[in-house]
Amino acid sequence: MERRKFLKQAAGAGAAATALAAPAIVKAQPTINWRLASSFPKSLDTIFGAAEYASKLVAEMSGGKFNIRVFAGGEIVPGLQVLDAVQNGTVEIGHTAPYYYVGKDPTWAFGTAIPFGLNARQYNAWWMFAGGDKLFNEFSQAGGVVSLLCGNTGAQMGGWFRKEIKTLADLNGVKMRIGGWGGQVMAKLGAVPTQIAGGEIYQSLERGTIDAAEWVGPYDDEKLGFNKVAPYYYYPGWWEGGPALHLQVNKKSWDSLPKEYQGMLTAAAHGGNEWMLAKYDAQNPAAIRRLVAAGTQLRAFPRDMMEAAFKVANDLYAETAAKNAAFKKVHDSYMAFRNESIPWMRVTENTFDDFLATVKR
Repeated sequence: MERRKFLKQAAGAGAAATALAAPAIVKAQPTINWRLASSFPKSLDTIFGAAEYASKLVAEMSGGKFNIRVFAGGEIVPGLQVLDAVQNGTVEIGHTAPYYYVGKDPTWAFGTAIPFGLNARQYNAWWMFAGGDKLFNEFSQAGGVVSLLCGNTGAQMGGWFRKEIKTLADLNGVKMRIGGWGGQVMAKLGAVPTQIAGGEIYQSLERGTIDAAEWVGPYDDEKLGFNKVAPYYYYPGWWEGGPALHLQVNKKSWDSLPKEYQGMLTAAAHGGNEWMLAKYDAQNPAAIRRLVAAGTQLRAFPRDMMEAAFKVANDLYAETAAKNAAFKKVHDSYMAFRNESIPWMRVTENTFDDFLATVKR
């Protein structure tokens, strides 16, 4: 009897001590204020909002001691210069799509997506359980940046075109806003790729500076008004089957953080990753119905174009891997995981989805 009473009292005392210790640990930490440069405009509340969501979590977990103020693209640096701003210490942290920076090194593409690569669930699995985090951070930290996965749009649309693309030949000379490796593949197929920040695409499409543009999907594209200046909406975005975004942290700033704050920021980034994908999945269905009702014409990319793109993409990967050891190391892991997971997805997810798409409901 006495032993049970003692154990009960000890357990209660331990719980109370833990409750008291947690805020004491936070109070003992320094107050830190960081600036975050986003690549995205505030109007795109989902792709921009993931950074705000993660920052809010950090502030809450730290009891207001670790604060990250989020700035939209263009407020501190242009949207496509976020990586530079983080590397040179202009800001402590950025939120961006790493494939914007393939001009620096093609290996950055694996932080977002490559043509015919991983979907969102596969990317998360590769990152967390198949060495993706370690491999990509080995590369990014050599460039002075710690990469924390924080967002995914899910499979994207193929973009808006002012004219129909009925065959591969119709791509010849088409000026298209498209980022990352997708642009390199499009160039081999005869198109003329260009990279333009999200907030500048509408004007370029409206003025005819470009003939086509891809961004994300129905919810964002409707907000940006692309349907008003280009009638044809193509799918799928074969270059972005599951494009990820990252919080990129200046390595020196990261190393200066207390371990508790590093843990908070990592957990918050994972929260932002889940939040973004869920929000897009919740918003895109209604948005695409509205677009079609307003006159948007959905089109599938022609099969000959898709097959040609697949071949070109794999040829480019082989060429790049032969001369870039960092690219080869990440590529080999990434593609091995894709090839391993496709049969499983085909047996389960694909058959389930296909049935629901075709059965009379």
